[in-house]
Amino acid sequence: MKVESQKAMPIFYKDVMLECGYRADLVVEGQVIVEIKSIANIAPVHEAQLLSYLKLSDCKYGLLINFNVKLLKEGIRRFRS
Repeated sequence: MKVESQKAMPIFYKDVMLECGYRADLVVEGQVIVEIKSIANIAPVHEAQLLSYLKLSDCKYGLLINFNVKLLKEGIRRFRS
């Protein structure tokens, strides 16, 4: 699988292109954005961040993974744009 770490993602807005609008933690096969966190609780702002990344990219799926949980399966959330 092709996995890109800290991939710079461009943003287009009103005919202006920012070459590095944001950096995705991981992009898998150019289709899935993975955001990695290690925080007490996932806040709505973290979900909004991932949803914004999905809207600004060509990716349809996203994973928000929080490693600060007792069981890893409790820290994984799946999103679709």
